[in-house]
Amino acid sequence: MNTPNPALRESATFDRGVISEIQRAAETGIYDIRGWGAKRKLPHFDDLLFLGASMSRYPLEGYREKCDTDVVLGDRNAKFPLHLDIPITIAGMSFGALSGQAKEALGRGASEVGTSTTTGDGGMTPEERGQSKNLVYQYLPSRYGMNPDDLRKADAIEIVLGQGAKPGGGGMLLGQKITERVAGMRTLPMGVDQRSACRHPDWTGPDDLAIKIIELREITNWEKPIYIKVGATRTYYDVKLAVKAGADVVVVDGMQGGTAATQDVFIEHVGIPTLAAIPQAVQALQELGVHRKVQVIVSGGIRSGADVAKAMALGADAVAIGTAALIALGDNSPRYARQYEELGSAAGFYDDFQAGKDPAGITTQDPELSKNLDPVEGGRRLANYLRVLTMEAQTLARACGKSHLRNLEPEDLVALTVEASAMARVPLAGTTWIPGAL
Repeated sequence: MNTPNPALRESATFDRGVISEIQRAAETGIYDIRGWGAKRKLPHFDDLLFLGASMSRYPLEGYREKCDTDVVLGDRNAKFPLHLDIPITIAGMSFGALSGQAKEALGRGASEVGTSTTTGDGGMTPEERGQSKNLVYQYLPSRYGMNPDDLRKADAIEIVLGQGAKPGGGGMLLGQKITERVAGMRTLPMGVDQRSACRHPDWTGPDDLAIKIIELREITNWEKPIYIKVGATRTYYDVKLAVKAGADVVVVDGMQGGTAATQDVFIEHVGIPTLAAIPQAVQALQELGVHRKVQVIVSGGIRSGADVAKAMALGADAVAIGTAALIALGDNSPRYARQYEELGSAAGFYDDFQAGKDPAGITTQDPELSKNLDPVEGGRRLANYLRVLTMEAQTLARACGKSHLRNLEPEDLVALTVEASAMARVPLAGTTWIPGAL
């Protein structure tokens, strides 16, 4: 094997990854489609640190003194808001993008720890509704699988206006994943690529959305909380308009959020980091006098209890996980290393969710591959992961002297970089300086 000449210098602009993509585009004439989220390094929660208690703060004794984790979502207008035991929810991921077994496993795991899961594009499945104690029904521009009976069966409704991985763009489900069942639920042909609309067909702005929210409330007898989900872009203005339209809960999805399939150029070049979006959302709610009255759920790159605690310290009421939940089920597991290599990838790198060939049985509609995921075992693994996230977040909150996760606050945080300090609006460590603060 020839080794590169050590005197050779790689271009920072045209590195080997860029060269490979130019050559791929020139060879095929099509843009790259993939799953997961942004792969570039972005300012993230790792760039923040907690200021644990010492002399000037009084910590709570671990496991002796309580640190509560419950959260109520949607009590602004709904007769039956969601009461969750933990502030970590499962984000919307469709049946079609995911297998029926995966949707069932998500419902089992979420229910075991007292939290909610979410449907996604394509409608509600019996597997998910049957195993989900609290199920949020997504109302998307495509209207795939939408019917009023399922709206009434849900515990909350999430109107999706944008997604972190592709704000301003619609979803994709390629033909190889459109089985007879998926096609039937979406009232579309088998085997044909399905591209969701990028905007809702029956309104053009927040005033029209307010009318639609009233319509959904009337369909569900004013029982269900109404969420509005936005991809993080012009977050400050979007959150204000969502509240004006009547949202009970606003979901803000940062650009580290995952997707089943979209253009790589969208994933890497549209939206803003989750870290930058949270303070904008909180500022909007505070200026309207509704912070904590209208709840904010943050998603996009949540991986650990530290991420959960930091998001809540910045002002979130809860978080949502998607990619991390799939990894907990077994996505990219080393046990399928050989199969991933046969697909031209490797365990830990596989992102061709659009292809429908996932050996873990999660992002596929192939009945043989789907058998690789045991929904009972998958649900157990997800529940374990959610418990660990919760315990980690509690540990950090106790160290800051907090008896409830919701009591965490920006004052508990400092930033390691100028960029993170400016985005999160917390001081640079060792200083009182927040770049851009008046």
